[in-house]
Formats: sequence, C-alpha cells, structure tokens
Amino acid sequence: MNAAVPLICMNFHLIKFAEDEELLGLASEAKDGQPMRICFFGAIHYLLLKGKEHELKEFYPSLVEDPGNTQESFESFKDFCRLNSQEIKEIVKSKIVQTNEVRRCAYLFPVFAYVFQQTEKPLAMIEIGTSAGLQLLWDKYSYSYGTGETYGNRNANVHLTSEIKGGHVPIFPEEMPPVASRMGVDLYINDLKNREDFLWLNSIIWPEHEERRTLFEKAAQSVKENPICLIEGDGVELLPGRAWKVVYMGIELDFINHSHFENFET
Repeated sequence: MNAAVPLICMNFHLIKFAEDEELLGLASEAKDGQPMRICFFGAIHYLLLKGKEHELKEFYPSLVEDPGNTQESFESFKDFCRLNSQEIKEIVKSKIVQTNEVRRCAYLFPVFAYVFQQTEKPLAMIEIGTSAGLQLLWDKYSYSYGTGETYGNRNANVHLTSEIKGGHVPIFPEEMPPVASRMGVDLYINDLKNREDFLWLNSIIWPEHEERRTLFEKAAQSVKENPICLIEGDGVELLPGRAWKVVYMGIELDFINHSHFENFET
C-alpha cells in the first residue's frame, strides 16, 4: 500500500477536508518536505490510539470491533479537530513520516539469498532509511509465494506472503543465509521500546489496514527480542571508511532526496 495515498483520507471526505480552511490550517503546520495529509490524519489517529475520548473513535476499525459508516463521520471528525486543535498542531509540527512496511522483506529475502549464493560469505547488512529497523530482521521471518512452500524461519511469528509474477522465479534457499551483523541508519531513528515512537508508527497505519497493523506489531516484538544497531545520522556521510557491506534501501522513493544518490558509487 502506498502510504502517500491513504485510504482514510477518502473515507473522511477528502473533498470536504480540502475545502475546509480550519482543517487545512492544522494540516499545513507539517514540516517542510513532510506529506501534509499523512501527518494530519496520523496525528488524529495518534490521539485516539493514545486514549483521547470522543465519538469519532466509533468510526475507527483500529479502535472498535464494529465501526460506524465513515460516510457519516465528517462532522464528528471536524468536532474532534476543533476540540483538540492545539494538540494536533503540535503533533503535526513535530512528527516525521517514516512508514515501516515489513512486507517489503518479501522481495528483499530472495535478493539477499542470491547475494549469499554468489559470495558464500555471511552478510553484513546496512539499511539506509531504516526508521525502526524492521527490515533488518528479514532473516527472522518466514515467507510464502503462492506455491504452497514456506521459506525462511519457519518458527517465526511474522509470516509474509507474496506472489511471483512473470517467468523468472527466484531460487529460494532451504536455509536462511547467515547474517554476520546488521546496522540501520536514519536521520530520525524510531525506538520501538519507546511508547511514543511505537504509537506514532502505529498511527500512520490507516485504521482499516488490519493486516499491516498485525504484521507491524509482530515485527516490532521481534525487534525488541533481537537488539539491532540503529544509528541516527546521514547514511551517505557515515558509510565511507566502513568495511564492505550489503547496503540497501527498502523505503519508497517518494521519501528520498534524490540528490543523495549522486554520493553513491556504483
């Protein structure tokens, strides 16, 4: 799911939102370069997940078992924003959007397996734009690709499914490639042991995306059980001088300053 086009925006009548100066004013507090809509709707979800009481929560499938019709939610939505405008403004001003889509590991796994097949050496992983590091634990998860077979760590709590399209089928290993070390670099690290960071990352998973939320929570637990090295800083500046590594990006290109690619040698 492309986080830049959240379904929740449509469910809350994006057209009405776009025509409402009061709501647009709150959303416009987002930092330069940040996706305004995600920050804004994420802030509202964040407050509700944190326990803010309001009838609006009755429309959120992430909060109630039998949510109301979102087509009838706009007035409640606007009332919530009016009552909590200052808190929403502060959240939108301060938060950074960093999606953690653990399902991206479904395409990273065969790539890393291929690298190991070619080198026959344990892999030392560096992820640029790691956020909370969920993808650094790709070897701790299990995978299936619509063939009836399960690959990877078959005892994992995180199971990722995908589908192979086209005639080129990867060679999946019987055993996971060994990982010698793993390190994540990001301008803003999210610590999943910190309740605020965990809540924010949960907030920008839209309420109707139950599978994504479940996978995120399970992967977050894996990070807590398998400590990894996360470094806050500019990956382009930190990489020179380090030993040869498998360097990768699992994030969407929408969130990258493309001028940084000029600093990578091919």
